[in-house]
Amino acid sequence: MSTQQNPSTTRVALVTGAAQGIGRAIALRLATDGLDVAVDDLPAHSGLLDTLVEEIVRIGRKAVALTSDVSKEEEVRAMVASTVSALGRLDVMIANAGVGAGGRLLVMDADVEEWEKRWEVNIRGVLLCYKYAARQMVAQGGGGRIIGASSICGLRGYAGVGGYCVSKAAVRSLTQTAALELREHSITVNAYAPGAIDTRMIAKEGDKLHHPGFVVKQAFKIPDVRTGQPADVAALVSFLASPESHFITGQTVSVDDGVHFA
Repeated sequence: MSTQQNPSTTRVALVTGAAQGIGRAIALRLATDGLDVAVDDLPAHSGLLDTLVEEIVRIGRKAVALTSDVSKEEEVRAMVASTVSALGRLDVMIANAGVGAGGRLLVMDADVEEWEKRWEVNIRGVLLCYKYAARQMVAQGGGGRIIGASSICGLRGYAGVGGYCVSKAAVRSLTQTAALELREHSITVNAYAPGAIDTRMIAKEGDKLHHPGFVVKQAFKIPDVRTGQPADVAALVSFLASPESHFITGQTVSVDDGVHFA
């Protein structure tokens, strides 16, 4: 596997779910690392994307805002094509878009339709991002980095959130499979598995009496660990997206203050 891409070429990243939280932090970190960045989210978040593009431009990098639903194949295909049209290529795909666990529900009480809504984004969306990013990277040559969003819920089961656990475990398995298939093209495929990160996705009313992430950590029986920041995940992604990470592929790396040990 090649150790690096052409250093004379400005690398380009595409980040989904980029309007806020972890995705936003990743986009800003990659721009700081010297990449041009396409940022994508749902149309309802277009205003936040425009603000993010302005921030990236102030850093000194090129940026473009895109809107799409990653569960729809034609929209993902168009998203990748638009990235290449606007910024010239695609070297780093961050399949970050996802939906949270929702309300707690036992397997024997599972609302399959509700679970499937999560699978549409968390599994199908990641698959489509991997698919079209890989096609572009193989076509242009020079390798690449594909990185997906898993979770500590993808590394072990947690009672009451089976549908979410299934979706994030699928990302881990898909990442391993894609890593094997794409290694001959010098494309690495990895995933990050956040624990409690201070974002709107985990925010609960009861947190106001304690600290960000308190309610979620109590529910998941992990009360003694710290709540991370989006920048903590972005720091890991920064390395996984770099040329120096060429010898790491097929891995799902925890960012959770030691909740889960591989």
